[in-house]
Amino acid sequence: MTASDTLAFDDANLVRDLCGPTDAHLTLIENALGVRLDPRGNEITINGGDHARLQAKAVLEQLYIRLENSQTVTLADVEGLLRIERSPTPVRAKREATGQALVLPRRTIAPRSASQGQFMRQLAEDELVFGVGPAGTGKTYLAVANAASMLVSGQVEKVILSRPAVEAGERIGFLPGDEKEKMDPYLRPLYDALYDCLHTDFVDRKIAAKEIEIAPLAFMRGRTLTRSAVILDEAQNATIAQMKMFLTRLGENSRMCITGDPSQTDLPDPRQSGLADALSLLTKIDGVSVTRFTGDDVVRHRLVGEIVRAYDARDAVRVPGA
Repeated sequence: MTASDTLAFDDANLVRDLCGPTDAHLTLIENALGVRLDPRGNEITINGGDHARLQAKAVLEQLYIRLENSQTVTLADVEGLLRIERSPTPVRAKREATGQALVLPRRTIAPRSASQGQFMRQLAEDELVFGVGPAGTGKTYLAVANAASMLVSGQVEKVILSRPAVEAGERIGFLPGDEKEKMDPYLRPLYDALYDCLHTDFVDRKIAAKEIEIAPLAFMRGRTLTRSAVILDEAQNATIAQMKMFLTRLGENSRMCITGDPSQTDLPDPRQSGLADALSLLTKIDGVSVTRFTGDDVVRHRLVGEIVRAYDARDAVRVPGA
């Protein structure tokens, strides 16, 4: 049944920001939920079916809360809240997902899917967290952002970011330069996430002081990582022995996050992937948690989600050994 509700907000200026340039945010919500939104002053009237009106109301209220907290609102933020609201996740989990954010020097980061919300809660609560799923779901970015937040707030003294140096069809050894120069391009996504969250000079100072380390997995052997936020990215390319070595580096007052996509291992024998092995062994241990992302959680370009789903559908019907 079609009816209408009117939301009244305290600040008409914030309502203008909520609506977006030329009401672009409202148009996105209208197209996604099949409602009509009519702004006037500090009010927005919602016309549509009962369930769609409730969804639109929840999205608009969350956007307004972000603006009240001096956060910016972009089309991507609106898309993220719509994704959360339209997911089959229970209402309580949706509220938890939309109600948390990381406030960092360069930006405020809020979850853009229910799975991202779950991942962010686990990173805040658990000592060892696995984030597994396809590219573009924000696993690495959120893990690095959480580690950066812990460093800035003084919860940890160091951030340690690592990747296994497995060559995805390319030969690192033939790249020009010394060992660091060869590895830096491979580790660039970790640098990019840091520089996106923190000011460049701050990151550079912390790297120079070795309070932020970005290094290949092999460099972790023999160390005990205390009072640190530790991340292993692209963990599907770590062998079983390397994964055990890395996990046992966890020291006093440290947090560890493991991210990767089990479907994209570059190891010669995928059965030797330490990520899949660790997931089968450790997920029932208290203090260990897992978030499993899917193609529905992709927050890059719309086509990335479609690409992931197309590959997943093909792989689901592929005949073994074909």
